[in-house]
Amino acid sequence: MESTSYWLVFFTTVFVINISPGPDVIYIVSRTISQGRKVGIASSFGIWSGALVHVAAAALGLSAVLAASATAFGIVKYMGAAYLIYLGVRSLISEGETFDMHQDTGEKTTLWKAFRQGMLVDILNPKVAIFFMAFLPQFIRPELGHYSAQIAVLGFLVILVAVPIEFFFVVTASRTTSFFRKNRCCSLWLERASGSILVALGIRLALTENTNA
Repeated sequence: MESTSYWLVFFTTVFVINISPGPDVIYIVSRTISQGRKVGIASSFGIWSGALVHVAAAALGLSAVLAASATAFGIVKYMGAAYLIYLGVRSLISEGETFDMHQDTGEKTTLWKAFRQGMLVDILNPKVAIFFMAFLPQFIRPELGHYSAQIAVLGFLVILVAVPIEFFFVVTASRTTSFFRKNRCCSLWLERASGSILVALGIRLALTENTNA
């Protein structure tokens, strides 16, 4: 019974955290709105891969460095903010080209770039590292030992819960805006909207304070 209560609390908390419109969800949705479902899914895989890097860092204790060092936190934060703003500006100055799912050669490059960009966005967000470091230890069970292994497993479960939730957001955003993406004029404005969101996320990250340092 105690084990059941433990997992119920853990998964309920993780579910609530994942359905909240945080920076990762906003980023994925903005990419989906501007370039379609496949790019949104590729971006999601990038975000999840970046989160796995943070989970590994938390398990190894590396996240503590970001939490304790204002300099390290600032370097990663401003790199992430600059990258988000860079992606946003590129969308703002784009020609609003319609996402063509029938262009095989372009599609592979686009999906790979979307994956890499999503991964970098997540890796370069120090708040994600600190979240895992602060959240996961609360669910460690001392009687089991192997703290690093427990953090790794719990972190993986957090990401696993995020997969269907963020996939739902991608599909919903894609279906909602698919008609507009087929129209070049509307596609241009969708790119502008996506770019504005990314720039706003970058500014928000740049203004983030490290309350743990």
